[in-house]
Amino acid sequence: MHHGNDYDDSVHWTDEWGRTYLRGMSPASTGASTAVGAVPSLSASESPSDSAADSRMAPGGPGYRRMSFALFLAGVATFALLYSTQALLPLISGGFGVAASEASWTVAAATGGLAVFVLPMSALSERFGRRTVMTASLAVAVTVGLLVPFAPSLTALVVLRAVQGAALAGLPASATAYLAEEVRPKALVTAIGLFVAGNSVGGMSGRVITGWVAQEWGWRIAVGVIGGIAVACAVAFRLLLPAPKHFVAGSLRPRVLARTVRDHLSDPLLCRLYAIGALFMTVFGGVYTVIGYRLTEAPFSLPQGIIGSIFLVYLVGTVSASTAGRLVGRLGRRGALYLAGGTTASGLVLSLAGSLVPVVLGLVLITAGFFAGHAVASSAVSRTATTGRAQASALYQSAYYVGSSAGSTVGAIAFHAGGWAGTVGVGLLAVLGVVTITLFGTRAARATARREPRPASFSPSGV
Repeated sequence: MHHGNDYDDSVHWTDEWGRTYLRGMSPASTGASTAVGAVPSLSASESPSDSAADSRMAPGGPGYRRMSFALFLAGVATFALLYSTQALLPLISGGFGVAASEASWTVAAATGGLAVFVLPMSALSERFGRRTVMTASLAVAVTVGLLVPFAPSLTALVVLRAVQGAALAGLPASATAYLAEEVRPKALVTAIGLFVAGNSVGGMSGRVITGWVAQEWGWRIAVGVIGGIAVACAVAFRLLLPAPKHFVAGSLRPRVLARTVRDHLSDPLLCRLYAIGALFMTVFGGVYTVIGYRLTEAPFSLPQGIIGSIFLVYLVGTVSASTAGRLVGRLGRRGALYLAGGTTASGLVLSLAGSLVPVVLGLVLITAGFFAGHAVASSAVSRTATTGRAQASALYQSAYYVGSSAGSTVGAIAFHAGGWAGTVGVGLLAVLGVVTITLFGTRAARATARREPRPASFSPSGV
């Protein structure tokens, strides 16, 4: 604990006195997902001679470009597969003769499978290696992807999607850990950024491609095309990714893992951050699961290709996520979360309009607010956890995808019961939850600050 003149500017304080985090810890992934794994901070004492002796990869060095492109392709395959049915839900409903609430399970099952298995996969990668787990995960996921177009019933399709999501959990559970071990610290942010870019491109392009293909040849051909693209990405990934040189296998110790998870779940600040991530994703999952149904109906009556292209709005999220750091610098973490929630709520209200332009503008605001809020919450998790950072990030990711599954299902049920206004109502309740949790965190931080002695430079900043 630091006092008075002993206070170190490299140490930041959370809302719980006595718990610190180090500046330089990398935030978690900010794309259609959160990457798991602690990223080492760059030591201020690192010298050029230290860098010269470092055998890890760096830009311009051997293997760096191959590694970057390989993980970019892995990200494309992962998120193209994960959300391959989302833009096709109206066609799936028609094909099987089911309501939106039932078809939405093809999305919820995949994200739910990922949510459940991301923590076990992170543990397996510690024992068997990052590249091994990523390769096996992609192999299973793309194999299932080739079976999806032949699903004879909705139940079979949902089961296949659940298996696919569980398999894909091995990618976010291992990619960042691989980068942290094999890439020099100064190049790490850039390398992670390329993987995140692959996530965004995969999530967006998968929806756009399926929309246009399905318009001509139906949803089965569309998901088959995505499966073929994923196979090509998986093969190229395995051929390009350099063999790890710095991985040290650990042992699987369930008791240690369980204790770490229990400690994280007993931390009030981390639990608030997990809840905020889940609630933001509830809004996002609900809106983008149901929007296709709304746009196929009057007064819009848009073709499937145009509906798929709506997902190009994701590009707005890439921009808002990248500016989240500056927002926190100006407004603080709480202020940034309030702004993200307000932007999301404004977009939800605007989307109630009966013409296309305000609906699209509403989607822009929803997307911008969601990605900004997700970036703030996920980065706070990495900075708050002082031990077991990989597990802390894995828990955030689990909560994030649970929110996606809940949003997809509840948003579709609300749409079936009350139309688009019902889905918007669910989203507004989730945003209200974000604001309420943030307010509660503010009061908790102030109460803790009053009870405990602190250096003059301390300022409560918990969520």
